[in-house]
Amino acid sequence: MKRLLLSLCFFIFITIYSKAQGLHSIKGRTIDTASTALLSGASIAILNAKDSTLVKFTRAAENGTFELTGIKNGKFILLVSYPKYADFVDHFTLDSTTHVKDFGNINLTGMAKILADVIIKGEKAAIKIKGDTTEFNASSYNIQPNDKVEDLLKKLPGIQVDKDGKITAQGKTVPKVLVDGEEFFGDDPTLVTKNLRADMVDKVQLYEKSSDQAAFTGVDDGQKTQTINIKLKEDKKSGYFGKVDAGYGTHDFYKGQVLFNRFKAKQKFSVYGTAGNNGTTGLSWQDNNKLGAGNDNMQMGDDGSIWFSYGGGDELESGNYYGEGIPRAITGGAHYDNKWNNDKETINTNYKLGALGIKTTKNTISQNNLPDGIINTNTNETSDRNVFRQKLDATYTVKLDTTSNLKVSVDGMLKNSDNTSNSKSEGLRGDNSKLNSNDQNNSNDGKEQNFNISALYTKKLKKPGRNYSVNISQKVSQITSEGFLYSDVKYFDEAGVKKGGAVTDQFKTNTTRNAVLSTNLTYNEPLSKSLALVLNYGFGLNDSRSDRKSFNQSTPGNYNVLDKEFSNDFKATQYINQGGAVFNYKTTKTTISLGSKLSAVNFDQLEQLSGQRYKRSFVNWLPQASYQYKFSAQKSFRIGYNGNTNQPTNGRPVAACKSK
Repeated sequence: MKRLLLSLCFFIFITIYSKAQGLHSIKGRTIDTASTALLSGASIAILNAKDSTLVKFTRAAENGTFELTGIKNGKFILLVSYPKYADFVDHFTLDSTTHVKDFGNINLTGMAKILADVIIKGEKAAIKIKGDTTEFNASSYNIQPNDKVEDLLKKLPGIQVDKDGKITAQGKTVPKVLVDGEEFFGDDPTLVTKNLRADMVDKVQLYEKSSDQAAFTGVDDGQKTQTINIKLKEDKKSGYFGKVDAGYGTHDFYKGQVLFNRFKAKQKFSVYGTAGNNGTTGLSWQDNNKLGAGNDNMQMGDDGSIWFSYGGGDELESGNYYGEGIPRAITGGAHYDNKWNNDKETINTNYKLGALGIKTTKNTISQNNLPDGIINTNTNETSDRNVFRQKLDATYTVKLDTTSNLKVSVDGMLKNSDNTSNSKSEGLRGDNSKLNSNDQNNSNDGKEQNFNISALYTKKLKKPGRNYSVNISQKVSQITSEGFLYSDVKYFDEAGVKKGGAVTDQFKTNTTRNAVLSTNLTYNEPLSKSLALVLNYGFGLNDSRSDRKSFNQSTPGNYNVLDKEFSNDFKATQYINQGGAVFNYKTTKTTISLGSKLSAVNFDQLEQLSGQRYKRSFVNWLPQASYQYKFSAQKSFRIGYNGNTNQPTNGRPVAACKSK
């Protein structure tokens, strides 16, 4: 047994030793060429020579020295950067003959000196690490004359773009793509990536964008958005450009696209239009934002906030398209943004419209194997669904003085939809005798209107780090729909003789209204260089109504008999007071946040058909804590906890909420 343990220990030692022998370390020192001064804090990056992906990263110590360990065999690029100095770039190889690669003194030359007589060793860096931002130099990657930004992004290490245009960077979805730091057509990144030419791009920046509140206070609220910023070349910021694409195929398939852009200094104006029936237009991953989505319920948030939403529940309205039918899609829009008054004032506006129609013919054959026998069902269904949506948004930002800013955002949306479907199904027993049949017709016409306005005022006080902000928002929405439901269900015995059935012939109406007022006051007090206290208070008022009615016929074609079993009319009002305190500790590598919020909610709901009333008052305790440690600019560890409470959804336990 001892011999076996000794052999095992010897084997583990040899394995670890062999592995260690296959790893290398790199060291050196950064100095100024002219003055021989030591350059502390210089950025040191090791890149793969093959694709320029980042392998290791560090910064030079106070004495200018650096050392990177644990690097495997291979071909690499050393990239050394320092503000106002030319980059140092060198290619090198690590193999079994070299355990330690010592670059000795690395001389960096000031940019002013380069213009005179200095020749720099190396080439233009493909990647730069600037704090938390990774910057890609577009000219370092090969692109074709007609490539779009999407084609350029596919070549960048760590960034993936799928067939629908969805972007993933460093394992996180990228929902926002900016152009020179400004939004371009709002919440649709594909309008940038699929339409702007790649040869217009100077640099691509990748970073996590903080919320407006966090960016102002410097306190991480956990709301970060993976963001790509496209920086244009200076000579591409003025002028006109555009494109026209068109295609036609067999069986009358077609697609077309028109885009026009006018850039002049700090002004950008763009219009576009697309049309197609080949399934590639208007059916990408962000369609639920473009054309609207929702489901048929009343929901309650963690802080007691409540809202109504309604939708058809089909694959179009839920934002999911499963490839059924041939879509006919038309989209278009216009964008304008500008800066003036020494960049103190900015405006960003977008208008978008979209129309989508799908006709389907479907046959479904299914088999259910039950303990008492087999049921074979054959269903034939046809449907015609159409949606037309318009959306307008504008954001105005003004820098009132050196210490205060005001941001006002307005957006609205109008959507009309109509859906019809017809289905016939037949169920057979295992011996092919008829079990049941169902003929069903549905039609529904809907209209949705949304309007939102918000204002954020931020103010910095005399003491560094001391500031406050006020946020006010108002949201108003209304969704109406009406339609007919006809269903004829029949049941048969083993001899095929009808033994029962049910006919449903109803006219249904749905109206939901929601008005939400939200206010929030945040005060940030620095307690020390690393510790800050954030206090906040918010008041909310929510007035909602959901009126759903079903009517039966009194005479043919006259639907005026209310079916109370499948009707309800909820009216709800809420008053929300929420306050909290959060301590935030932040150093170069460590960020700790600890605090809690208390939300007091007074809830009053009335079901007007039955006269039932529900009054509730409750307090939600919402603790929060997070810890983050940054090993480097590209590597960090974060763990967080956010307490939440789920209130019972209004109307779920009430029988009148049944839907048929």
